[in-house]
Amino acid sequence: MSLGQQTFGDTAMSRWFSSWIWRFEHAFERARASGRAENDTRIRIFVVLVLFSLGFLWLTYGSTRATLFPGASRGDYAQSLGSARADLVDRNGQMLAADLLHYGLYIDPREIWDPAETRRALSASLPGLTAERLERALRAGRRTFVTGGLTPEVRAQVHELGLPGVSFEPEQKRVYPLGYTAAHLIGFADTGGEGLAGAEAALNDDIRAAVSGGTTVPLAIDLRVQAALEDELYKAAAQFHPHGAAGVVINVHTGELLGLASYPTFDPNKPGAASLDARLNRAAGSIYEMGSTFKGFTVAIGLDTGVATPTSTFDARTPFQLGYRTIHDYHATHKILTLVEVFQHSSNIGTARLAEQIGVDRLSHYFKAFGLTEPAKVELIETARPLTPRVWNQDAVASTSFGHGMNVSPLALARAYSGLLNGGELLPLTIRKLPAGTQVHGPRIVSPATAATLLQIMRANVTGGSGKSANIPGLNVGGKTGTGDKWDNAARAYSHTKQVSSFAAVFPTDGPLDAPRYFVLILMDEPGRDKTGLDPTGGIAAAPAAGRVIERIAPFLGVQRRVETNPFAPPAVVAAADAGEEH
Repeated sequence: MSLGQQTFGDTAMSRWFSSWIWRFEHAFERARASGRAENDTRIRIFVVLVLFSLGFLWLTYGSTRATLFPGASRGDYAQSLGSARADLVDRNGQMLAADLLHYGLYIDPREIWDPAETRRALSASLPGLTAERLERALRAGRRTFVTGGLTPEVRAQVHELGLPGVSFEPEQKRVYPLGYTAAHLIGFADTGGEGLAGAEAALNDDIRAAVSGGTTVPLAIDLRVQAALEDELYKAAAQFHPHGAAGVVINVHTGELLGLASYPTFDPNKPGAASLDARLNRAAGSIYEMGSTFKGFTVAIGLDTGVATPTSTFDARTPFQLGYRTIHDYHATHKILTLVEVFQHSSNIGTARLAEQIGVDRLSHYFKAFGLTEPAKVELIETARPLTPRVWNQDAVASTSFGHGMNVSPLALARAYSGLLNGGELLPLTIRKLPAGTQVHGPRIVSPATAATLLQIMRANVTGGSGKSANIPGLNVGGKTGTGDKWDNAARAYSHTKQVSSFAAVFPTDGPLDAPRYFVLILMDEPGRDKTGLDPTGGIAAAPAAGRVIERIAPFLGVQRRVETNPFAPPAVVAAADAGEEH
């Protein structure tokens, strides 16, 4: 309809309404002129009745429309708040975060009859309301916001007090019903509806956009997997009292993060009450020298370049000089080792000799291809940039081959291992749930043959090497221990008392390369000795926790127990290697 047509219609309607009023007024005049006042009264009653009937019909129309056409009703009468966010759910639809209706409390001192009674009643009903804030509102001289986030129950309790000058306005509040669970992965949002951390920040635009469609935003995590991961990580933390800890569970074929935990943790409902240390996502936002878990990368490179095979031998009888470093073994074997035995005994000497044969250029090229020289590719804004050697020379090769001289995040290490274990493709990690059957592909980093061999070498480390404490009967667990001494800035040297202990696990190791397979990482930052008094290496502090996580989550992931494999079984394994590995 054109503007001219609309104007004409409005004018015609006004003329009709004016004419109708004029007729009634003249009817009243005629009734009075004829001396029949009762007709005047009847007409006025009739007019009032008509007006009430029209009002009733209008209300009936509005309520009927709201019931039958809720979308139209919201659009016309109750626009969504600009800060609204869609619900976050796990991969099975379990609630992780939601907007709930809360209320803000306002005071208008101009309408208050008894300030003392108002002060007493509100202080008793709202213990969290400070006296200073309440007093400021009572003296403001105008309507003032006092506090927000009141639940409907609290709002009703205050409302029932019948205090003049006290009123409420609805507001949206982001609520995390599971509290501490998956706090670092879910993150939190501010009162204005902007995500500040975790998935809330990483997927902020999607979460805001999903409101208009009335849909939820599903994440990749499985709450059952998350609960088992957190429980075992926190138990290990209670046993070894580390400065911090992290845990990750990944589907290696899709890159989906099925679980992510960081210790210590916090309640996203009250992020301001937590310290910066508690809010730090150690899995994504902290970087560490990972120690011997890097030997898995060096072995994979040796296999892929053809420099070595599982039966290649390396002389570990005496310390090895490479660049400026003299390399020793933590549990010295004083023997010539095969590549598999180098991995099982976590021999620094054997690994450095392998790295020397690989060479500076090839080793640095592969590390870059594995994604270890950049932040882990994942939606999380917390993902940290690594520290890499300024110059790749023989000294850098010696250090990085067994996890020193290079700091990466746990997620970066997990992503690289997942690429080696899924058949050789480096995939981005994701916190989003991918549709069932999604095929994810990435750049090839090693051949399928290399990936298959590495799976079996990792399995051999759990059956007869430093990862024995992670073995779970029937699940064919593979893995690599890691214990990296931390750099002491004050002493300008590596500490012999502070270390990062970790275990990188994969299960199951049997079956074809495209069979379901999962990666689990447990990391302990500066663990202490427990009541056994043993050195809290990766095999002591991290591997048992990883094994327990695997045992608990396998049923949720559909991994059935099967016949155990024992590849590359050596004739004898040094007992000391069962619980320890090279630094």
